Amino acid sequence: MIQIGEQNYSFDDPIVIVVLVAGAMVLLILALLVMAIRAAGKSARMAAPLGQHMQVLGSHVQQLGAGQEQLRGGLQTVSDTQANAQAQLVQSMEARLAAVQQNMQDRLADNAARSARSLAEMQERMNATLHGSSKQTTTSLTQLQERLAAIDKAQDNITKLSGDVLSLQDILSNKQRRGMFGEIQLNDIVSKALPPNSFEFQHTLSNGKRADCLVHLPNPPGPIVIDAKFPFEAFEALASAEGKEDQQRALRAFGAAVRVHIKAISEKYIIEGETADGALMFLPSEAVYAELHARLPDVVRAGFDARVWIVSPTTCMATLNTMRAILKDARMREQAGAIRKELGMLHDDVERLVTRVGNLDRHFGQARKDVDEIMISSEKAAKRAGRLHNFDFEELTEDKSPTAVVPLTKPLD
Repeated sequence: MIQIGEQNYSFDDPIVIVVLVAGAMVLLILALLVMAIRAAGKSARMAAPLGQHMQVLGSHVQQLGAGQEQLRGGLQTVSDTQANAQAQLVQSMEARLAAVQQNMQDRLADNAARSARSLAEMQERMNATLHGSSKQTTTSLTQLQERLAAIDKAQDNITKLSGDVLSLQDILSNKQRRGMFGEIQLNDIVSKALPPNSFEFQHTLSNGKRADCLVHLPNPPGPIVIDAKFPFEAFEALASAEGKEDQQRALRAFGAAVRVHIKAISEKYIIEGETADGALMFLPSEAVYAELHARLPDVVRAGFDARVWIVSPTTCMATLNTMRAILKDARMREQAGAIRKELGMLHDDVERLVTRVGNLDRHFGQARKDVDEIMISSEKAAKRAGRLHNFDFEELTEDKSPTAVVPLTKPLD
């Protein structure tokens, strides 16, 4: 091995062989030179040719030195090239190693991310399953609680209804309380159907009798009385009767009780000159009203003859709505003068409005005329400006005659 600089060369390398051959030739030439110098002392005649030969040999030696220098430069170039190739090979290997390492890291990261996603999805599915099961359980428990609450509420309502039925039985069993029940129901219906100032409860008439409700209607027909009656005992006896004879007996008793109420209302609440020529008997039960009209029409006709009209909660509401229309019509008639006065004032306002609209129309007409004149003037001005803009001043500058352009003179003071 031969080391030149930082490079090592083997003996079987062609470059090393060439260098060695060149060195051997140089040594051979040097040996021949030494031998020629020694032979110079033996023969003088051979000095000149030997000198010439030495010069030739020296030139060859110089050429050989130059070749050696070139060979050294080639060896240095080869060494640099090999060093660069080796450095590039090392860099390429390092880059490939880094790429392989990065690829392995990416794959490991990708596998880790996939594992994490799979684990998260599995955990999410498990959470969803658990949440769904918990939600279903909660929903079932909530529905069960709601049903139990509904059952409890229904039980409370049944208990309350039972208490209300007992209270209603207590109310209906007492005559005074039945009267209060009918009056309360009548008050509620009248308050909802009529204006507040059109009726009066517990009004005392001139004969000292107190009516449950007095509706102030205009004449005719005048104020009309509504009295609440509830023949509960007779109706209950009719409903509980089983045999045909018992039913007939109870039906006659029921009709007699209603006739008594009709007579009492006719005598107490129909006063000539003070009330209307009739009155209303309010039955607070639709069942009683239906039974009366279905099975006792003669009693209803007896009420018509006595000018007492029997009404139920439903028919009473319809009658009161009719009274409401009558009251509205009466108030319209009362306010007819004020309405005519307001209509006259409205007519005057409309006439003034027509006059002012006419004045405004004239102003608008004058404004439209002024705008039209302004538009005409602007169009004329635009045409003149267009003609001035299109005027060719170059023709004036090219014409040098004194008559082509009118000279401008300084104005006299």
